[in-house]
Amino acid sequence: MRTLLQLLTAQRHWQSYPTFKSQFERSARELAEIEGTPHLAGLSASERTYERWYSGESTPVPDARRVLAHMFGHSIDELLAPPVSAAHHPVAAPQAGRAEHTEHSGSDADLQEMGRQAAMAASRALRYAVMAETNSIGPETFDHIRDEVTRIGAAYPRVALHEILSDLTEVHELVFRLLESGRATPAQGVDLQLLASMACGMLAKASHDLADPKSAMMQARAAYVCADQAGHDGMRAWVRGLQSLIAYWAGRPGDAAAYAARGTAALATRSGSVGVWLAALEARAHALLGDVGEVRTAVVRVEDARDAAVRDDLDEIGGILAFPQPRQAYYVAEAHVLLGGNGTEAERSAQEAVRAYASAPVDEWGFGDMAGAHTNLALARIARGDLEGAAEAAAPVLDLPPAQHNHGIVVSARRVHDALAVSPLRVESQARDLRAQLELFTSTPTPALSR
Repeated sequence: MRTLLQLLTAQRHWQSYPTFKSQFERSARELAEIEGTPHLAGLSASERTYERWYSGESTPVPDARRVLAHMFGHSIDELLAPPVSAAHHPVAAPQAGRAEHTEHSGSDADLQEMGRQAAMAASRALRYAVMAETNSIGPETFDHIRDEVTRIGAAYPRVALHEILSDLTEVHELVFRLLESGRATPAQGVDLQLLASMACGMLAKASHDLADPKSAMMQARAAYVCADQAGHDGMRAWVRGLQSLIAYWAGRPGDAAAYAARGTAALATRSGSVGVWLAALEARAHALLGDVGEVRTAVVRVEDARDAAVRDDLDEIGGILAFPQPRQAYYVAEAHVLLGGNGTEAERSAQEAVRAYASAPVDEWGFGDMAGAHTNLALARIARGDLEGAAEAAAPVLDLPPAQHNHGIVVSARRVHDALAVSPLRVESQARDLRAQLELFTSTPTPALSR
């Protein structure tokens, strides 16, 4: 059944996902301004979500329905129903002298439509193939799962959550469906448990990014069980690091330090960059606790762990599963800044972290940690009485779109706001302006995601 949504999308040549996504996000921003509902401004749709709307496989959630209605000028019921008549939705007549261009545009639209249909058919075929092997799990299925987990893990720090969440939940469901099917050989079961641990860990981070520490810790516990079943020391340690991160941003630094220490205890003598992460997590947690001695000890262990690190399978995937040098600089700087005081050590360390992200290769860059590096520099400059420098440091954070206002970034921005509120600088007009910008920023966290 062809729907009005399909017809209008084709008429406007929006079948290409990037084009549709751009139009949808523009309409979301327009509607947010019209209605005075800021959370809509960050609404988007993943490619898989768009395909499901387009093919009629799923119905949009309420916020997405409103955006689609604004986008096309028809109610959602009309958009998901067959068009009453093609004559009711004419394409604008071509201008004189534009016939050749129009002909090519129509041809391009047809090619895009055929490509989309072929892609959706391939996805359906793969889902069938996965479940068709009644007695075993074939190599194609394993390759698909491994490729998806690797792709999402590598991309996670660099993209907004809505761009990967649909794919992540789908591969998470597929892995557990296969584990529960009883079709895996013992060796396959070990591999599936490791992939399940990675998928659960990334979903735990997703819940954390959406300010839901309870769900985040539940997923993290499942991730640890799966890593334990797989017998993977590095993954067990990584999940402890994840639990430390969740506790840290939830305001439980004592738990954060304890989880990181348990992760270090789970590691073999030589490990990948996860060992560096765990030491850095301890440094940050002890800084919140105000324990100067423990922070300095942990920072030394960070350097020692980096020197001793041996690249492992988690580092090969990279992204969320690795701890590169720029992240190390950010964590160490945060530990120095959180200890307080107005010395130059904290500012120098924060500047090093900002520079590290400014020159980081693509596979070591992440918008969340980049934002953290900048907020730490702003905090250090506020402590030194440099208001103009603090505003300059915070500017890249304030420029982030709402879809990237994850929980950690929002908490970091609040730290800058709170530091300004108690600083002697608070009476200056620039300080008031910066606080107002930070208040607006923290009032628009990562929005609910369309599915």
